[in-house]
Parts: sequence; C-alpha cells; structure tokens
Amino acid sequence: MSLYYTLDADHKAIPTDDVLVWARWFENINNRIVAKTVLPNGIRVSTVCLGADHAFGGGPPLIFESMSFGDADHDEMCERYSTWDEAVAGHAAMVEKCKAMP
Repeated sequence: MSLYYTLDADHKAIPTDDVLVWARWFENINNRIVAKTVLPNGIRVSTVCLGADHAFGGGPPLIFESMSFGDADHDEMCERYSTWDEAVAGHAAMVEKCKAMP
C-alpha cells in the first residue's frame, strides 16, 4: 500500500511511491482543494486532498480532510475520508454542523 497519492482529472486517487512525482503534483494547491466555505459567523471550513495516507496502512487510505477554523469553540474539527465523493459529502456535513453551532 502506498503512502503518497495524487489525483487524476476525474478526482480518483492514484497511488505513487515516487516522492518526486507526488511533490510536483502536491506543490500546486489547486490540485488539492475540494471545497472552501466561509460562514456568516466567520467560521471557515476547508476540505483538501492531503496527498498522503493518514490511516498509515490501518484500513482504507485516508487522503482527504475537512477542518473547521474559527473561534475556540469551532476551531479544528477534523474529519478524514478515502474518496473525493466522501470528501464533498463530508464538507457539506461539516458546514451544516458549523451552521448549527451557537
């Protein structure tokens, strides 16, 4: 199982063991952004492709992450996903969760 992943044009994860291939892909932030949302209350939700497996071989690769940023009560909620589609759905769920918080 690979540690590093890039995404193809259809947002499918492509494993690679070549760190230079991965690094060239990773350096362009536009390759990695899934979604960004800024809520009226100032909370930001960001979902990106991490490009590296954060399951570290313990199950399906977790290469996408949603995080919230805001005040102390809303900062750094984190969820990880294996696929682009899961990341899109997870982003929407985290946005709704942040909207519902006081």
